[in-house]
Amino acid sequence: MTDFAKLLNKEQFEAATAGDGPILVLAAAGTGKTRTLTHRVAYLIERGVEPERIMLLTFTNRAAREMRERAEALCGAAAYSIWAGTFHSVCARLLRMYGARLGYKPGFQILDEDDSSKLIADIIKATVADPKDFPKKDIVAKMISEAANEEKPIAAIAARWQTKTAGVHADEIGKIAQLYAMRKTELGVMDFDDLIVKGLELVSKHEDVRNHLQERFRYVMVDEYQDTNSIQAKFTDILAAKHRNIMAVGDDFQCIYTWRGAQIENIIDFPKRWPGCKIVKLERNYRSVKGVLDVANVVMKDATGQFEKTLRPARTAQGALPQKIICFDGRSQAMEIIRQVNRFREAGYRYGDMAILYRSHYQSIDIQMLFAQEKLPHRITSGIGVFEQLHVKDVLSYLRLLVSRTDELGFVRLMRLLPGVGEKSAAKCWQKLSRRFDYRSDGDFAILEDNLPAKAKAYLPQLLAAFADARNLSVEEDGGKIVDSFVFRFYNDHLNREFEMDEADDRLDDIKELAAHIAGSEGGLAGFLADVALLTNLDVRSESDGTDLVTLSTVHQAKGMEWPVVFVPWASEGMFPSQKACDEGRTDEERRLFYVAVTRAKDRLALLSPQIRKMPDGGIMPVKQSPFLMEIPNSLLDVRQVQSAAYAYGRPYAGSGGAARNGGGYGRRPQPPQWKTTWRH
Repeated sequence: MTDFAKLLNKEQFEAATAGDGPILVLAAAGTGKTRTLTHRVAYLIERGVEPERIMLLTFTNRAAREMRERAEALCGAAAYSIWAGTFHSVCARLLRMYGARLGYKPGFQILDEDDSSKLIADIIKATVADPKDFPKKDIVAKMISEAANEEKPIAAIAARWQTKTAGVHADEIGKIAQLYAMRKTELGVMDFDDLIVKGLELVSKHEDVRNHLQERFRYVMVDEYQDTNSIQAKFTDILAAKHRNIMAVGDDFQCIYTWRGAQIENIIDFPKRWPGCKIVKLERNYRSVKGVLDVANVVMKDATGQFEKTLRPARTAQGALPQKIICFDGRSQAMEIIRQVNRFREAGYRYGDMAILYRSHYQSIDIQMLFAQEKLPHRITSGIGVFEQLHVKDVLSYLRLLVSRTDELGFVRLMRLLPGVGEKSAAKCWQKLSRRFDYRSDGDFAILEDNLPAKAKAYLPQLLAAFADARNLSVEEDGGKIVDSFVFRFYNDHLNREFEMDEADDRLDDIKELAAHIAGSEGGLAGFLADVALLTNLDVRSESDGTDLVTLSTVHQAKGMEWPVVFVPWASEGMFPSQKACDEGRTDEERRLFYVAVTRAKDRLALLSPQIRKMPDGGIMPVKQSPFLMEIPNSLLDVRQVQSAAYAYGRPYAGSGGAARNGGGYGRRPQPPQWKTTWRH
């Protein structure tokens, strides 16, 4: 028999060896929740519980596989007989067994995302008068998915997605969703969301099946319980109702996915739904040094409506205090990160030991550009590189055409943004223009009007208005304003035609940051485009073997990961927490997100806060430190300030004037932010 008391700490042992009844294990960051769950499985098996009567639900196949393998190492091959898997895989398994009760054959097909999108696309083509003016199939698929997972009427979801320019009526989306459901029934197939929806329907509406499964599964365990949605919580509550042996393991402090359906109420209200519930708190952290944990505890100290927890270090070393670094702007912040990356490398850390975790992808533009210029090996896990993003390529194609009249690729890409314009019609226009386009020529505009399809002509005036603005601006000095005009006149409407509002706003944030970067760059627009062309061809692998890479990631994608060294840039007001989240009343979730960022660090943590943001018009806007950062006492931090002028990164800041050189302020008068009122209307 395994001596669990020797293998586990006091709290882990209490959870793993608890008697029957509901248990809520509040596993704070880095406290060994996986270890606790696997030892719970081993404990039950060693005490005679048949493995096939244990169900372990996870959110990833990797997590299920890891737990099963760890349990096998403890108690042998019997562990492989437990029902371990994701909610989707377990429901699929049950539906293979009992799906006939719902009208499905055991060998029913599960549609992947491509199959689902194609089926929806076929329905749109068959039922919508003008499919080109209807939301894209992927957007409709997302609406249907959200309605399923949130248990809400499709009309409510469609209304939430609607934008001013899309003009989509909820009843049209509802009709598509109804036809999609009917078509799946005709084909006898399920999509990914159906697996959980039908799984809940199976155990809710068929008493004999429910009784059999409740008897069969004597113990039900759920990992990452704070990430469950309403359907998943109901499903597990039903399965565990007879024996009441349900163990929910999670951390309310790390509930950061409410935007995709997770409900923090599931873990907060667990003791109410399960009277007599035993609560065990895992607070002994094995990941981070004391200094990092002290900061994490302060971040969550005043969190409201959550379980109180205090992280305690298992590591005896105090470690270096986390750094609070006040920078001049985004570029000086990026240069400081590079300086520290090189310093940590000299101290013996690998590139792969370091991560830069940001609130939103657009906040990494300066970092990506400078990492490429310095040829520092890195990987971007939060998406593709900034200049590989489709919306950035769209903007660059417009800018390239202003600089070079013979840029055929830029012209074709720009024309294809107009509804009804394809490769052939764009190429035809290019030929009619004698293979060059001058945005200053009224004659070239007339050729466009004569040769574009009728549908495109309705949108052409918007594009021509952007070109007209560009005539009155300087490509050497007004690159940011040129981008601003292009978005305001034309591209904002394009984004709203193509994407749901939140996604369109995210892309606007990327372009805003790009415009600000252009406004502050040397060499004008032509110089910037030359730099971009060089960067996209650089061999950024340097001397790396392809595995030793600095990680650039959003905090959301970094959850569950850890690194010895973590940098958190843009710990500034309006950036982290994001202004949008604050406006929508989601500050509590932003606090939890900041906590997740902090607790990814094992040895060293740096929180960076620039003092200004560059604006698309070339101006600058002062920004304060993040309220989360200001709550942390300076006694817990190593507070540093990078030189507060342009020379923090070795050359004059565009527009800083002599004041920065003399240490007397920033030189250029701060400009009020115009982005939201100008671009989002």
